[in-house]
Amino acid sequence: MSVFLSIALAGCGLIFAQPAPTIANAHFHHLHLNATDLAKDIEFYTTKFEGEKARFAGVADAVWAHKAWILFQKVNTPPSSDITSTIWHFGWGAEDMKATYQKQLDSGTTFQTPITDISDIGGGTNVTMGRFFYAYVDGPDHSLIELNTANHHHFGHIHLLSEDPVAAGQWYAKHFGQTVRSTTAARMYRDVQIAPSASFTMDDVNVIIYPVQYARTSKWPYWEERWGIRRTAQPAGERPAKRLPSRKRRAKSALARLTSFRCWRWRRGISHRLN
Repeated sequence: MSVFLSIALAGCGLIFAQPAPTIANAHFHHLHLNATDLAKDIEFYTTKFEGEKARFAGVADAVWAHKAWILFQKVNTPPSSDITSTIWHFGWGAEDMKATYQKQLDSGTTFQTPITDISDIGGGTNVTMGRFFYAYVDGPDHSLIELNTANHHHFGHIHLLSEDPVAAGQWYAKHFGQTVRSTTAARMYRDVQIAPSASFTMDDVNVIIYPVQYARTSKWPYWEERWGIRRTAQPAGERPAKRLPSRKRRAKSALARLTSFRCWRWRRGISHRLN
């Protein structure tokens, strides 16, 4: 799945040489996708999920999804459908997951993963099942789109992978003032590793960061002999691009402050920017 994520220079795995100031008033701005057929993609996202057709800055056809933009970049070749970078998937909520899943099936939606009950993912004993479900939609160019039980039905989350989820979460807290929830202990769930982990909510978008061991313990073919996201990042032209940028009036100044603290970025697997 070809995806770029960009939340105001989000996702840099950093070692800080000195303290960096937090950049205030950062907001989630957009998800950016590569698309072989822009009109078809826009039709998909505005009929299958909550979203409406709109013009971004008066110059580009786009989707307004709740409080964020979904933007598109035209590409001629479908990107790889494999998960080859830190970006795993994005998704919408569903108040009644069973009814939503059936409605999607009735409308012809194809799923990569059928509806699955994971009510016990939080651990504990005597867990009541049937309370939390998820399913993965097979989106345009095989983008991986999750539907999951929630108290809303809008665009609601981005799921990332990281070599160090806790440190990645601390980066967002340090530079963008996000309130980050993290779990430091390793934890397995149904034979795959889901922790250490971190998450934070920027506006109405929940950013969840799982360890790359999730990919390895899931035995995804691309990850079997892969030990490091950055050094083996896939060329951007081979993946649907997703970016998650944040709104910031003085973007150039903010960017300069971040780069002065040695924030590297992947020039090919992931794009980071300030809007």
